[in-house]
Amino acid sequence: MESNRELFEAFNRDVYRTCYYMVHNAADAEDLTQEVFITVFRSNREHIEHLRAWIMKITVNQCLNHLRRRRSLNEKVADHPYMFTGNEEKPVDRLAEERESAVEWAGYMRRLPDKIRAVVTLRYMHDFSLAEISGLLSIPLGTTKSRLHKGLRLMKGILLEAGVHTQDREEESYGQNRAYAKASIK
Repeated sequence: MESNRELFEAFNRDVYRTCYYMVHNAADAEDLTQEVFITVFRSNREHIEHLRAWIMKITVNQCLNHLRRRRSLNEKVADHPYMFTGNEEKPVDRLAEERESAVEWAGYMRRLPDKIRAVVTLRYMHDFSLAEISGLLSIPLGTTKSRLHKGLRLMKGILLEAGVHTQDREEESYGQNRAYAKASIK
């Protein structure tokens, strides 16, 4: 059995990267990474067969819970806008920074619904099989496949809307889409 330090050193980058792609905020991703490892360290992991998959399941669940809490807060703010003042427009320098490749992709990913984003992230960032993703998220395999398919379709629409060239219809195949999306997301 690995020590807590070895476990952290082995998986902290994957956990952080997943958190960042799920919540799109570096500070929140750091906090969530810390919460994931606190949960992992406090858990009895002696009988865990697939440690990486188990840690990623905890990671995705922490992120989904965070997003639910944040959405609830955003809804409360939207219901009472008179209580909050300030300009919501981003400064020009901030917009320029967001055009950077990694941040740009994080923006595209953020536009995907949470449950679909979780499947796409696990598939293309961490190379989990569809069966593994199904087990991690405790959803049927068919649901995993449909969420992945819908995620790819939505991402193509997002990219077209943003003016990013995508493959022609004739060139599309599952393997080519997977390689294209994987290379683009990383």
